Amino acid sequence: MNLPTDPAENLASLIRCPSVTPAEGGALAALAAMLEPMGFAVDRPVFSEEGTPDIENLYARLSGNGPHLMFAGHTDVVPVGDADAWTHPPFAADIRNGEMIGRGAVDMKGGIACFVAALARHLADGTRPRGSVSLLITGDEEGPAINGTTKLLDWAAARGETWDAAIVGEPTNPDAIGDMIKIGRRGSLSGEVTVHGRQGHVAYPHLADNPVRGLLSLVDALLEPSFDGGTKDFQPTNLEITSIDVGNPAVNVIPARAKATFNIRFNDSWEAETIQAEIHNRLDTAAGRRKYRKGRTDRIDFDLVWRDRPSHVFLTRDERLVETLSASVAAVTGRTPALSTSGGTSDARFIKDFCPVVEFGLVGKTMHMVDERVALSDLETLTRIYQRFLQDWFG
Repeated sequence: MNLPTDPAENLASLIRCPSVTPAEGGALAALAAMLEPMGFAVDRPVFSEEGTPDIENLYARLSGNGPHLMFAGHTDVVPVGDADAWTHPPFAADIRNGEMIGRGAVDMKGGIACFVAALARHLADGTRPRGSVSLLITGDEEGPAINGTTKLLDWAAARGETWDAAIVGEPTNPDAIGDMIKIGRRGSLSGEVTVHGRQGHVAYPHLADNPVRGLLSLVDALLEPSFDGGTKDFQPTNLEITSIDVGNPAVNVIPARAKATFNIRFNDSWEAETIQAEIHNRLDTAAGRRKYRKGRTDRIDFDLVWRDRPSHVFLTRDERLVETLSASVAAVTGRTPALSTSGGTSDARFIKDFCPVVEFGLVGKTMHMVDERVALSDLETLTRIYQRFLQDWFG
């Protein structure tokens, strides 16, 4: 029996599936074809919700007596952008100068390909894990993340599945394999502030109420002062204004409303509820300070709407998981990885409610870019790290 021990071959099979969110594109079928010959039981549940596309997911389990390790990730990828700007077709998996080029090469079909190769090598050596291994793979990580990992976790848990630890194979390394393990993530909240005014002619401002002035005051209150100075494990909380819009094409008309959208990444000084309360307080206070025109002291009329659900801050303190992975990285690369909570969010934010979770994968320099690519040598290195981890974690 030929097992999928070559991570480059595994990755080429996955890249050649055009699985742009929300399309499955054949990627989960290709993955199932790798796993089933190794003895995995594979399920491919589809989840739905009104107003969102149906998403096909994959849950595969190799059962044994002992602890249960989950590997989690996604086969969906972002759009290629301008396909003509790519030096090679984005779904061809061409190799140039020792690198494989293709959408999803590092984010994150490459991580999946390496973990499958590591498992295959483990089994080819005649060694079965002293426990269970499962792969929890979604097609909705790059999309709204509604019909993917969060529902897949609930589906598996309802069937009696429990896990002792999880690795998410996202590209965590800034420059070289072994640089960084992600042991937590900041929380994330997005919101929209709309200031209501009164439309009018710019030559008669006393007959109008310009909402742009009020919006600028509220934006200032969101940006200053800083929320905190950071903590032992996390960067300072940071809020960014991502859009300001009035929808006004006319230069001689005072608009009726103006809105700003923002996103805040918060550390463990806060919970989602407390950071929301702080933002509400800042806006309320600033709204009552309006004095931007002589004789005008009334409150700024605004609405605040929270977009989507918050992502909560978390930190993984499981010493066995973190130390075993760190030791595996050091044994293969000679590097001591930094334990970091930097960066954006991932599906680890859902998994942390079920078991301890860390993230470790490829170098992320080219993710989402034209000519996304991965060095073949990096695929081999990551496979060896995952294989060493399987050996040591299962003991």
